[in-house]
Amino acid sequence: MKIENPNPMPWRFSERAAQMQSSFIREILKITQRPEIISFAGGLPSPATFPVAEMKEAFDQVLTDSGNVALQYGPTDGYLPLRQWIADSLSSNGAKIVPEQVLMTSGSQQALDLLGKVLIDEGSRVLVETPSYLGALQAFSVYRPEFVSVETDDHGLVPSSLDKVAQGARLLYALPNFQNPTGRTLSVERRQQLVETCARLGLPLIEDDPYGALSYKGEPLPKMVAMNPDGVIYMGSFSKVLTPGIRLGYVVAPLPLVRRLELAKQAADLHTSQLTQMVVHRVIKDGFLERHIPQIRHLYGDQCQVMLDAMAEHFPASVKWTKPEGGMFIWVTLPKHVNAMALLDEAIANHVAFVPGAPFYANEPETNTFRLSFVTVPPERIRAGIATLGKLIAAKV
Repeated sequence: MKIENPNPMPWRFSERAAQMQSSFIREILKITQRPEIISFAGGLPSPATFPVAEMKEAFDQVLTDSGNVALQYGPTDGYLPLRQWIADSLSSNGAKIVPEQVLMTSGSQQALDLLGKVLIDEGSRVLVETPSYLGALQAFSVYRPEFVSVETDDHGLVPSSLDKVAQGARLLYALPNFQNPTGRTLSVERRQQLVETCARLGLPLIEDDPYGALSYKGEPLPKMVAMNPDGVIYMGSFSKVLTPGIRLGYVVAPLPLVRRLELAKQAADLHTSQLTQMVVHRVIKDGFLERHIPQIRHLYGDQCQVMLDAMAEHFPASVKWTKPEGGMFIWVTLPKHVNAMALLDEAIANHVAFVPGAPFYANEPETNTFRLSFVTVPPERIRAGIATLGKLIAAKV
């Protein structure tokens, strides 16, 4: 029986809830579901790379051999064989990672939320790249920090700039490999400088690495966590190398911190799906990724080159863009007077979509920038979409 209530419920939301904002990218994706739209907006891996047959077989095997375990509650820190596999894969250059340092999460986005919950108080100084990953800014902003933008250039974050902004900071968040949104890669020299500087300053360094395996040349750069396991927090994900639908990520941290993260996860969701973890371990344990990832690299590298060639042909000379060596993104810088948000409205009217750059800035957004993703768009549609964008931009410059 429905209760008749003439007075609407006077909902009183917390100050934290009142500050929450929708991801600009997620809002754009609603528009790009229309089939006529050529979408360079989503940071989505290509469905052509999803190992459907292998995942199906693994689900069948796990449910047949260990169904009662897979369908039961699991430990908060995660499925031990999978955590051991992750620890072994990160133990290099003399650094030893143990499974007790690994916490499985429901996607790397949950890892960001847990890190924010454990490390950030209201008003805490949080250092981020310029620009930075929108999902991290969104996750951390719930805890109401003071974001401080760290100097960057065409080669990524500038380690020498940290001394003047690091005092009192709780953490530095960085994506060293094929960064989202710019596609930039931090050199080996800068990685070493960054780790040494953060260690000297006592500044925890978060190394977010969802794209590290996607080097087009197949030559991944060294991980900063191996340079200083006691001061670097490493985040990884299976979304870009298997499938995002499984929502499986992980964070690797020094033992005192990982225990706090585990307590925070207990309060959030008890544990990540035991079934999913067991299936992923079944798929990857015998070297599947070593055979699978090169196919992803080849596909993404080819489509990146198609887009770069089309941009060189159709974009005006006054437009600049990055040339990524891996990953999924190209970053475009327009002349200062061109507003990418206004350009987006015209582009959508012409059936093309991208992500304006302003939401990726924690402070002082550069409105003449935007991000392109090429991995889910066939070559012929890449060429057509870039040609359309080139005409729209040329009319403004």
